[in-house]
Amino acid sequence: MELNELLQTIVDALDDVKGQDIRVYDTHDKTSAFSRAVVCSGTSNRQTRALAASAARAVRKAGGHIYGIEGADSGEWVLLDCGEVTVNCLQPQMRAYYNLEELWGPETVAITARLRAADAAQ
Repeated sequence: MELNELLQTIVDALDDVKGQDIRVYDTHDKTSAFSRAVVCSGTSNRQTRALAASAARAVRKAGGHIYGIEGADSGEWVLLDCGEVTVNCLQPQMRAYYNLEELWGPETVAITARLRAADAAQ
């Protein structure tokens, strides 16, 4: 699966489950482990688990691979390993505490959910 297709699939899946403040970071210059990091917030541990599950389902359906899921037990921070992309679904207090934006940012990659972009065009 091509990187931009993978990112679009993930962002759309997160948006479908009402992920908040979805950001995509280009990390290829900062780590050799993955090329992009996706960060989003969920309002509860149930929602963060649902966000990760939605992204995993969408990636598999599109023909991609999920190499691991961590943190689904507590749901405070669920990490999804999609190979070139990691998906971080965090509750707002965890997101503020770990401040991944400072680690991977400040520049974001412009990926907008297709449904949100279609709504804005109407």
